Amino acid sequence: MERATMEDKNNFLYPRGHYYGQVKPENLVFNANLQEFAQRISYICNLETSGKIPPEQAYEQIKELWQKLKRSKKELRIGEDPFHTDDGNSQ
Repeated sequence: MERATMEDKNNFLYPRGHYYGQVKPENLVFNANLQEFAQRISYICNLETSGKIPPEQAYEQIKELWQKLKRSKKELRIGEDPFHTDDGNSQ
């Protein structure tokens, strides 16, 4: 039996789904961040459910991950219209 490589382990622990949305670099990066967020949330929920971590710790970890995802969305300008100024007028 072959030894599993680190990449195989990462693919098992952090699977990635195919992206079918509008292909733009920022969308691909955000999608990867979103998938990582979902995977980590799943692990935290499972740890809390099995009694391995207390609910307060799970909540704080999820809150931190949510803030990180929000920053990513803002930095990548996901959902913003690049042709409108902050006052709502077209450029």
